[in-house]
Amino acid sequence: MLEKKKIEYEKVVLIGIISRDQREDKSTEYLDELEFLTYTAGGEVIKRFVQRMDFPNPKTFIGTGKMEEVREYIVEHEVSTAIFDDELSPAQQKNIEKILECKILDRTNLILDIFAQRAQTSYARTQVELAQYQYLLPRLTGMWTHLERQRGGIGMRGPGETEIETDRRIVRDKIALLKKKIATIDKQMAVQRSNRGALVRVALVGYTNVGKSTLMNVVSKSEVFAENKLFATLDTTVRKVVIKNLPFLMSDTVGFIRKLPTQLVESFKSTLDEVREADLLLHVVDISHESFEDHIASVNSILSEIESNDKPTIMVFNKIDAYSHQTIDEDDLVTEKTKAHYTLDDWKQTWMSSIGKDALFISALNKDNLEEFRKKVYGKVREIHITRFPYNHFLYPDYDENYS
Repeated sequence: MLEKKKIEYEKVVLIGIISRDQREDKSTEYLDELEFLTYTAGGEVIKRFVQRMDFPNPKTFIGTGKMEEVREYIVEHEVSTAIFDDELSPAQQKNIEKILECKILDRTNLILDIFAQRAQTSYARTQVELAQYQYLLPRLTGMWTHLERQRGGIGMRGPGETEIETDRRIVRDKIALLKKKIATIDKQMAVQRSNRGALVRVALVGYTNVGKSTLMNVVSKSEVFAENKLFATLDTTVRKVVIKNLPFLMSDTVGFIRKLPTQLVESFKSTLDEVREADLLLHVVDISHESFEDHIASVNSILSEIESNDKPTIMVFNKIDAYSHQTIDEDDLVTEKTKAHYTLDDWKQTWMSSIGKDALFISALNKDNLEEFRKKVYGKVREIHITRFPYNHFLYPDYDENYS
């Protein structure tokens, strides 16, 4: 009988700060997300260190006393990796490495590493490699000897493993080469998009891990990879979907995240062309997440960056199954009614339903309220289609329950 291979997670400590710009509750929230990122990358968080300070120490991010506390813990518990919640400057990273003598990553490096793990196609790998080189360029001094000493594991995938002797000139040449390669692929993809004809294009957008791929699978009856980890999807997947007899194209895009590395936004802007060229956006939100409002703001910010924030949008509040499975006794005057007691009708009475003219509450996993989802998407796609082909309106009547 074959034994299951045991997954070995790296021991990791997380380090964050509470500052003027980042309150305690926000710091905790970011560290929760950083822990999920660490787990996604293959690490196990065994301790968090948080320091209250007005602003980060320009030399070591945290103060010397807290740094010594971290160092002692790392030595005592044989921790291999320390991950900082904000992007470290090259000088900070170099100074911290000397003190802690272990692998030092920041949030940006960790996200880049997850993208390196998740990239399946040549195009995605090229985009990630470009982002990694752009991140490494200002950090070349003194970094290669550290990478030589710390082979493998989180943060070590990509160019750092083999390019120990690389100097700035070679890295810049490599960046230029990758940009040319991406530009060539972009042209090919633009031709592919133009060859899809005049079908209406619908793009799923949203924060990472909100259930976009699950929804894509349910609606298009396809098998798009979906997993309860961050950035399960990197490559844009496009499927032809038919609701009633109305065909359109639906694309599933890479999830967004707060503090998304600027290098990734730049290198993945071409992937987001599917969003830019979409006729309709389905903004999927994980309503069970306590910070979903921040997630909405983060997604809207990136949509604004790629000049797609003024497109027709349906807000799709997903994962209502996390709350709506409980009911509340009408005669119970003691129990406070919370999100945990909301029914579908309750959700429709909340302020969320007034975000724009169109808001839906569904569970893609349990297939709750998908009929209303199909009806609303059909109506929006039909409007766009008829505007484009005014003489075809009789082919696509209004959505009717009896119509088949």
